[in-house]
Amino acid sequence: MQHLISMDDLTISQINDILDDANRFKKAKTNPALLRGKLLFTLFFENSTRTRSSFEVAAKKLGASVIHLDPSKSSTSKGESVEDTFANICAMDPDGVIIRHSSNDIPRILADMQTTPVLNAGAGNYAHPTQALLDLFTIKEHFGDTSGKRVAIVGDIANSRVANSIMALFPRFGIELTLVAPDGFMPTEDKFKKVDNLAEIIDSIDVIISLRAQLERHEKPVFDDYEEYASHYCITNEVIGNRDVVLMHPGPVMRNIDISDEMLSDKRSKVLTQVTNGVFVRMAILKLLLLDS
Repeated sequence: MQHLISMDDLTISQINDILDDANRFKKAKTNPALLRGKLLFTLFFENSTRTRSSFEVAAKKLGASVIHLDPSKSSTSKGESVEDTFANICAMDPDGVIIRHSSNDIPRILADMQTTPVLNAGAGNYAHPTQALLDLFTIKEHFGDTSGKRVAIVGDIANSRVANSIMALFPRFGIELTLVAPDGFMPTEDKFKKVDNLAEIIDSIDVIISLRAQLERHEKPVFDDYEEYASHYCITNEVIGNRDVVLMHPGPVMRNIDISDEMLSDKRSKVLTQVTNGVFVRMAILKLLLLDS
């Protein structure tokens, strides 16, 4: 039984298989016979638009049935533990459970119960592996070869589960990362180059991955408000100019705070392409975990 909790759960060979399968799925659009008869539960303890719907669309394109369990209407709202809720779901013999939780540890705890494959759809600030995989796919699709590409991650990196998964994944494919953030938003990670101003490196990068500013997660204020943050870190046309730089964001985008309206509609923006690619990458991940492992 294989789970996907963090990038450590996948080998290079498996990741390449996911990327190849995602490319095939993008061309074919659907394969409703592949997972026919499979049953999946989605269990989201935090709000989600892209990830939850993307997983559900991916599963249905492959012929699987999906049941969404709303934790606010489940027995967890009556005091039942997440582990007991999960055990009861597994007693119904699903083929996998897709979970999002505010705790870094819950997906791994549930996976360690070894009752059904667990797919982490976002855990605390720890990991969001499927987002990192779809971002890698989007970059590879655009450039062809990822080796030697230079990516700047901009924003609240310290609180970003997406950034953590990107930092664990991208270097395995030859991508050079630079972290761009003020001290309060910068992680303690020392493996990567760090700067506090995008202008320092803008002429030497191929991709910008902007992150949502999460001022509410900081006990000590880093900025007085989002307007002040935007004045330093919003990705605008003035910042990018005419440079051939790919612009990405895992969503949700805070318009004119993370990225300006103008840049979101710019042809260099891949934000909606990421959403499209997310379906096909998650189709490939479901294939791997439910059929190939």
